[in-house]
Amino acid sequence: MSINSIFQFLVPKDKKFFPLFEQASSNLVQLASILHEAVNLPLKERDELFLKIDELEQKGEDITRQTNLELSKNFITPFDREDIHSLIVSIDNVADNLHGAASRMRLYQVGKITKSIRKLTEINLEACQHIDTAVQELRDLKKMKSITNACAKINKLESKSDDVYNKAVADIFENETDAKNIIKYKEVLLVLETATDKCKGVASVLESITVKHS
Repeated sequence: MSINSIFQFLVPKDKKFFPLFEQASSNLVQLASILHEAVNLPLKERDELFLKIDELEQKGEDITRQTNLELSKNFITPFDREDIHSLIVSIDNVADNLHGAASRMRLYQVGKITKSIRKLTEINLEACQHIDTAVQELRDLKKMKSITNACAKINKLESKSDDVYNKAVADIFENETDAKNIIKYKEVLLVLETATDKCKGVASVLESITVKHS
């Protein structure tokens, strides 16, 4: 039996951090799902969903704050304190960028939603679902294969997102003549692509946790 296995056996079952991780990842999936739903609706029908995204982003901030508070109060944690902090912050970073995309679409009154924007919200939703899958498995670190498989899928999606973003930006500069449209579409695309980068950041933290407990 490894030292890590012995330590896990001796440490009481965590009742604080895992529920917070699961709340954060579930909230993230809900936010990504609503964003993807919003970009498939006409402009006038998006506002209500954008308000829901505002609420979910704030909920994510509250979960992050609560996790850090618990971290300051609890000496015994299920795994490294730095990893706990990194995981909850990295999940929040994804939510921040998805919220940022919604905010820009609302602020700039983006009427026409391009195929590239829809594709990037779809990729982000899928990546967030894999994050949630991996986070749900953290309670039992014996299920590392499920976590590493989810992380591998997230990394592939991030690469796919890069391709979609690069092609979309090239198309904008080639076909769009209105400077304002170039700026607003490029900004929306960039923050969506950044969101998938942040999903990859979550995967990196999860992979680090699994390596330390293998």
